[in-house]
Amino acid sequence: MHVIVHRIRLHEGVDPARFETWVRECDYRAAAVLKSLHSFAVHRVSTHANAPHEYFEVISVTSPEEFERDMATDTFRRLVTAFDTMASVVDEIFGERIEPGYSAD
Repeated sequence: MHVIVHRIRLHEGVDPARFETWVRECDYRAAAVLKSLHSFAVHRVSTHANAPHEYFEVISVTSPEEFERDMATDTFRRLVTAFDTMASVVDEIFGERIEPGYSAD
């Protein structure tokens, strides 16, 4: 499983509640139509103004190539456009999970 981790910082003046509502109502819903996504979640780290980042997201994808195809869709481009009005990715990490991992589910 390929994993992408983004550290996210809100733009100055953006209300965290606005961003979190958008994540819940738009970002998560759109994830269902992106075929390369295995899982996706945004995590709040800090809402302190001086924090180096305030959120991080973990994206598990079937493959980098399939995710790249999803990135070319209108759905993904609309998400990027909306995200860019509120926040920036300040760091990006790519990796591959050492299988099988663990889940209590």
